[in-house]
This record gives sequence, structure tokens and C-alpha cells, in this order.
Amino acid sequence: MDDNLSMTQEQPSKKGLCSVRHGLAFILQLCNFSISTQQMSLSIAITAMVNNTATSIQPNASVERPSTDYSQDYWNETRKEFKAVAPTYDWSPEIQGIILSSLSYGSLLAPIPTGYVAGVFGAKYVVGAGLLISSVLTLFLPLGADAGVAPFIVLRVIQGIAQVMVSTGQYSIWVKWAPPTERSQLTTIAGSGSMLGIFIVLIAGGLLCQAIGWPYVFYIFGGIGCACCLLWFSLVYNEPKNHPFISFSEKSYILSSLAQQDSFPDWSLPIKAMVKSLPLWAVIVSYFCQYWQFSTMMAYTPTYFSTVLEANVRDSGILSALPFITGCVCLILGGLLADFLSSRKILRLITVRKLFTAIGVLLSAVVLLILPWVKSSFSTTVALLVLSSSFSSLCDSGALINFLDIAPRYGGFLRGLMQNFAYISGAISPTATGFFISQISAS
Repeated sequence: MDDNLSMTQEQPSKKGLCSVRHGLAFILQLCNFSISTQQMSLSIAITAMVNNTATSIQPNASVERPSTDYSQDYWNETRKEFKAVAPTYDWSPEIQGIILSSLSYGSLLAPIPTGYVAGVFGAKYVVGAGLLISSVLTLFLPLGADAGVAPFIVLRVIQGIAQVMVSTGQYSIWVKWAPPTERSQLTTIAGSGSMLGIFIVLIAGGLLCQAIGWPYVFYIFGGIGCACCLLWFSLVYNEPKNHPFISFSEKSYILSSLAQQDSFPDWSLPIKAMVKSLPLWAVIVSYFCQYWQFSTMMAYTPTYFSTVLEANVRDSGILSALPFITGCVCLILGGLLADFLSSRKILRLITVRKLFTAIGVLLSAVVLLILPWVKSSFSTTVALLVLSSSFSSLCDSGALINFLDIAPRYGGFLRGLMQNFAYISGAISPTATGFFISQISAS
């Protein structure tokens, strides 16, 4: 009996990336890719949507001293192309700021209730509905822009709620699908889609706006999201025992590996115990700090390249994308390494989580602290930013996944709680960074 059980546990683990559970991780990777591209699309397209961007870009263009005339001529020509292929709007900088922030208004409302509902009823329909709503609304954003600022903002707020349904609800599915020794690799494969999406948008978004017009940025990435919905609803199931295509050996392996885990959701929440839980607070603080760094790099890396390194707009976009593609690769490799160390009993699971968190936080911070002393070297600066993103991605195999180890039964709710702290961090960090920059400039 014991021999048969051990064989059942070993067989599916040898299937590796060909298993159904890894197929689920790759489908979620596509879903996260779609959501990420939809989140970033407006940030790229708005430069072509607004007809007064030339005045806002001219101060930055003066930084590129050797090619000012060429840059101005190129921009004038590009503006004519934008007008020829798509409408533009008289949105003031204040209106643009509100529109860009409107996605976050929805995001702040949804994480905790979404995680709670997904944990009780399952992630399939919560995530699928969120992806479908966000993708369809992305297709309708050009019409919303034509209808006016208010309808456009309403669409974006609803889209923000729908996107949170995907980013929060998906973690409930790993409670039933991820064996403890594979939890890091499965979640990091899925999560890497977000960084891949940012990379693709930064590389391709501007080219799409220039070549065929800004509406097609929304049409293309919204269409990709709709295609992902077909995969999701047809191939994803809340539990292995309900999946029609999974092998008996893999099903037995997953169920036996989770047999000792109290993962059955409940309507009740031990709020008092959660408030008193020091490990939970440690994870929350880690989330807050990690997203502070991520949000700062998202907001200011292009500005750093254009102002400090005096790169042109095109090169700034390409260079800003490099840390995200390397972070995507290291995210997956970190998950594989973390599970290798724990599954082979080289390190205890708690040691793996602490080690990866320490490396991810400390080394990425040290690398960023070196930046001011090497700003004269273009290649060194790029290398340090890439290294910082690579080290930081290890946190996803450390503290950022630790909540599934602590309380898998309430994984969806805890993920929503942590995302709220992450959004708060993301809202504060760019503002605080801007304040520090202004103080340094003034002195």
C-alpha cells in the first residue's frame, strides 16, 4: 500500500510542465498578461489621444540637446499621423490625471470582497467573469472616449473592479491545485504574465499608436483577453477531482499532497486571530514594501532614463521595459529554485521563504542605492536596474506567497487584504518620490 502511494506521488511530479496543474499555471499566465496589458494600454495610448501633448513634451525634448530640431520635426510628423488615423481630445493635464487614476478607484473597492467570494464559491467564475468584463470594456474604451470624459471614467472604474477579480480571485484556485512543494513555481509562472504584459506594452504600444492609431491598442489587447476567456472557461476547473482531462495519477498526487491541509472555505472569518497574527502582519509589511519599490520603478524609470541619462523617448521606453522582462524570467526561475530546495529537503519551507525574501529585499535595495554614484555610466545604470528587478522578483517565492502556507483556508480573503495594502503603497510611493525629488531639486 505504501509503495503504491509513493509511486502515485512520484509519477505526476515527473510530468513537470506537461501536467494539468502546470497547464493551469500557463493559462493564468495568459490571463495575467491580458490584464496587465489592459492596465497599461491607456498610459501608452493617452499620449496619442490628447491633442495638446506637444506642449507638455517640449520641456523634456529640450533635454536631448544634440537632436532638438529632429525631435521636434519627428513629433510634428507623428502628430499628423495620429490625427489622420484616430480622433484626439482636449483633455487638460488635470483631467488626464483623473482618467489615469480612475482604474485605481475601482481597484481599491474590490480586493477583499472578491477574495472572500472566490474563496467560498471558487475562482473559476470569479476570475473568468472579471477577465471577460475587463476585456469587453477595453474594446469599448474608444467609444467611451468619444462619448465624453464622465462615461470614459465610469468605464475605467468598472474595469478596475473587474481586473481585481482576476488578480485576487486566482489565488483561491491554488488552494485546491498546488501541492505545497510546487506552490512557488505554479504561482510564479502564473504571476510572470503581469511583467511580460508590461514589457510588451512598453515595446509595442507606441508603435501601434503610430502605425494604425491608438484605438487599436485597446482593440488588440481587449481581443486577446476575450480569447483567453475561451481558454479559461473551457479548460479550468475549481478542483482537480472535477477536471475531465486530468489523469488519475496526477489527481491522486494533488489530493494526497493536500490531504493534511485545512483548505475548505467557510463563511466565518477569524478576524480577531488575524489581527493578532504576527506572521500575517509580517507578510502584509512585506507586501507594502515590495509594491512601494515596484510602483516607484514603474512610475519613474522612464523619467530617470530621459532626464538623468538623457535618452530619447523611444530608447527610454525600450530601456524601461528591460527590467520587467528580466524580472519575468527570474520570477519563474526563483519559483523553480524555491520548490527544488524545499522538495529535496535541502532547506525547510520556512527557511526558503525567509531566505528568498531577504535576498529579494536587501539586494534589490542595495543595487538601487548604488545608482546615484554610477549615473555617468549608461550601461552600468541599465545593468543595475535589471539586477534590482531580478533580485526583487525573488520575493514572490518568499513573503508574497507565504499567506498560502499560513492559512490556505482563507487564501482568497488574505490575498485581497494584502492587495489593498499594495494599492495604498502604490498610491503613496509615486507622490512621496515626487516630493523628495522636488526637495532635492530645490536645494
